[in-house]
Amino acid sequence: MKEHILIVDDEEMIRDLLSSALLQDDYVCHQASNVEEAFALLDEQPVELVISDIMMPGRSGVELLRDLKKIDPDIAVLMITGLSDMNTAMECVHLGADDYITKPFGINRVVLTVKNLIERRRLAIEKKNYQISLEFKVMEQTAQIRKAMDELSSAYDSTLTALVKALDAREKEVGSHSERVMNFAVFLGGKLGMVGREIQDLAKGALLHDIGKIGISDNILLKPGQLDDNEWIEMRKHPQVGYAILSEIDFLKGPAEIILSHHERFDGTGYPKQIKGEEIPLGSRIFSVIDTLDAMTSDRPYRKALPFDIVTSEIIKYRCTQFDPAIADLFLSIPRKHWEDCAGKHFK
Repeated sequence: MKEHILIVDDEEMIRDLLSSALLQDDYVCHQASNVEEAFALLDEQPVELVISDIMMPGRSGVELLRDLKKIDPDIAVLMITGLSDMNTAMECVHLGADDYITKPFGINRVVLTVKNLIERRRLAIEKKNYQISLEFKVMEQTAQIRKAMDELSSAYDSTLTALVKALDAREKEVGSHSERVMNFAVFLGGKLGMVGREIQDLAKGALLHDIGKIGISDNILLKPGQLDDNEWIEMRKHPQVGYAILSEIDFLKGPAEIILSHHERFDGTGYPKQIKGEEIPLGSRIFSVIDTLDAMTSDRPYRKALPFDIVTSEIIKYRCTQFDPAIADLFLSIPRKHWEDCAGKHFK
């Protein structure tokens, strides 16, 4: 598809020069001698980029820029200015201009700048559309999950377990990671004296801890290599997405609080809220320890399961930073065989 460019300048020679050069690169060029003509043309023909002189009779290029960005924030704008008017050029950048060039200009530089701005605009729009699509997908899937969960009655436990198995399968988990951490959590919670609704919420919070990953793109969730900074930002949203999915369902409000905080750290360096110590729900502090146990003693695509002794070393090393020291000490006091019974397998 050919991009349309509008050139706004009161000097016909400059308009023709720019049009001639850009036509060579297969752009479709339109011309306007002032701001009023520019807006009249824009009413007829959408454009991807506007090249505008700053100083023109009547309304200035600055006014054109200001009104353009109100109408279409995604439109790319390249300003032309004289060497003596650099302050105005910088003002244009603050108002949303994507770049500026100074007179006299080299035509090759103008063409290269236009190419860069068109490409930057295309990438920005793709990113915005992807974000909108992803948010819509999350909303759509969240609505579907809420509807399904609201209709659960006596069979909701088996339904939730089936859902979690599907999520584990999506991430190619060996066995059922979510069911193992639920068993570990219930066992450790019982050792801490948790009973009744408290232990039930802990079980469901552990079972459903990764449900928010339903809103994470497969390109990120299943990426074989390391995530980049932007992908980590998306990945770290899954506790909040999980909380949003479950918090409006009455019988899952307690588990939702555990899910929201299951990546917090005892020293306050976790996410999403950077809370610390006993500000973190007890269930989330329990989960932090048992999730480490299961992650390290399970096979991963990039490594085999690690020995149980390495798990205990990890718990000791990060006691008081990642882990609640009291819960870490309780974990370390429990014989290895009890954890193997919970997991249904022998550790290395």
